Amino acid sequence: MGEGSNWRIRIPPWCPAFHCGGGACDNTEMLAAFSITPLGGDESIGDLVAEAIRIVRASGLPNETNAMFTNLEGEWDEVMAVIKECTEMVGRAAGRASVVVKIDYRPGAPNDRMKAKVESVERRLD
Repeated sequence: MGEGSNWRIRIPPWCPAFHCGGGACDNTEMLAAFSITPLGGDESIGDLVAEAIRIVRASGLPNETNAMFTNLEGEWDEVMAVIKECTEMVGRAAGRASVVVKIDYRPGAPNDRMKAKVESVERRLD
């Protein structure tokens, strides 16, 4: 690529940067469902899961925990920072952590989608 080249990186539509003109997005709300499983170590899995949930709740972000995942809603960087903190804590305590993350990224969508999505389905069931 020489000087004065018009070469550009093509960003695919599925990439978050596509919706922000190729740059970083500000205040982009997202939903994340994640599960962290401790592998190895001597500590109780339940104790480590409870400690991870304490981290999530202390974040102040909207969240809910069910039998399989913890759901978290907020700005991209905030949500990913919470998942990272939980993963690092579990990894340090157990020696290894397996992480599953599912993200619903929808630029421009309103906040409080965690509840709104469930309410939308419930209305259809009535």
